[in-house]
Amino acid sequence: MNRVFADTLFWGALIYPRDQYHARSAEFGKSHRDTRLVTTEEVLAELLDGLASRGTVLRRLATQTVEATLEDTAVVVHRQSHESFLAGLELYRHRADKGYSLVDCVSMNTMRRERIAEVLTNDRHFTQEGFRILLP
Repeated sequence: MNRVFADTLFWGALIYPRDQYHARSAEFGKSHRDTRLVTTEEVLAELLDGLASRGTVLRRLATQTVEATLEDTAVVVHRQSHESFLAGLELYRHRADKGYSLVDCVSMNTMRRERIAEVLTNDRHFTQEGFRILLP
């Protein structure tokens, strides 16, 4: 089974119909049923943080999406840990010349560890690390 990393942009685009990546994100889910999505609790936390002050409707949808994702056996959600934080911090420190967020660094480490080459995002930082973005 093919595995693809789902970044914050993907989850947010699914929630918000007016997002420019909404249709492509929704279509990916329909046309790639044999693909397993992989993400992290850090990504889900970033989604919740990003929508926290965007109104009660988006906040509720974000909460429902995260809860459903955590319960979905077809999605692998890697748990946050002290070790993942420290490994992310190490990559963050070594890429001082980049604009990577800590969540990006944790995601990239997870992708490397799990040997995942593709990511549902438009974030060019992932291409700088050799990954293929699926929502350019």
